[in-house]
Amino acid sequence: MMALDWGPLLISLRLAVVTTLILLVIGLPLAYGLAFSKRRWNFLLESMVSLPLVLPPTVLGFYLLLLFSSQSFMGHFLEKYFGVKVVFSFTGLVVGSVLFSLPFMVNPVKAAFQSFPARLLEASYALGRSKRETFFQVLLPNVRPAVLSGIVMSFAHTLGEFGVVLMLGGNIPGETRVASLAIYSEVENLNYGQAHMYAGVLVCVSMLILGVFYFLNRRAVQIF
Repeated sequence: MMALDWGPLLISLRLAVVTTLILLVIGLPLAYGLAFSKRRWNFLLESMVSLPLVLPPTVLGFYLLLLFSSQSFMGHFLEKYFGVKVVFSFTGLVVGSVLFSLPFMVNPVKAAFQSFPARLLEASYALGRSKRETFFQVLLPNVRPAVLSGIVMSFAHTLGEFGVVLMLGGNIPGETRVASLAIYSEVENLNYGQAHMYAGVLVCVSMLILGVFYFLNRRAVQIF
């Protein structure tokens, strides 16, 4: 039996970690804004955030490929002035994964924010806490299960992503070949044994992630 090349799996794990951290940073304030803002055009932003849920991954990947290609204004600008190449690079994988997994972070947290009792927020403000203090000391601790759900779902979704990473990152060994692309390549070459090994590792990792999530989520619900 051939030895398993761990490179694609490590790239997938690295991509999932980086993407999840970025989504955590941008997803929490975005979810807060969508939950509490009263602006009329919020529905447009909500639609844009949730669009990847109904849009084929190849469609999103195709338009990102056009947007960030060296021939486009955006791609040329980033390469010339910042030295950043998005297409067919790990950076491209991150950009595509962040956009495609965004609703998995934002939507559950937004729903938790919206269901949080308004009287508790008003009580916090009445006690002299600022909006920032209320967010970190009152609101965020009480929606911890939703935040954990967003983290796990974003991580797991990124780990198994195929269409967007293929379109935007290509299938470059050692750089953009993630585990899902490695499985596809092995199947194309009729190397079913190698494909089974990659798929088996992903199944085990996914089961472990979900098991830990449901365990921690049950503990969090019991505590709160």
